[in-house]
Amino acid sequence: MRDEYDFSTARRAQDVPHLARLQAEAKGKSRITIMLDNDVLAAFRSRAEVEGIGYQTLINQTLRQTIGSRPVDEEILRRVLREELSTP
Repeated sequence: MRDEYDFSTARRAQDVPHLARLQAEAKGKSRITIMLDNDVLAAFRSRAEVEGIGYQTLINQTLRQTIGSRPVDEEILRRVLREELSTP
């Protein structure tokens, strides 16, 4: 490997037809690098195998569910308690 590479004449993926097609097929997904604890990754892989889906799909579904729900804060807890206590 070289110590340095010259990318001054490089083209963006969107300007290369087959790479642009691959990006379009990704359908709004982005490739990232993430560090997970080994036990967390093992748990997702095991659960994904049982459910018959990919572990990355399962991680994505879990994250989607998490951002779709609000954590229980003091305001929500007080409202729920008032509703329950006022019911005869």
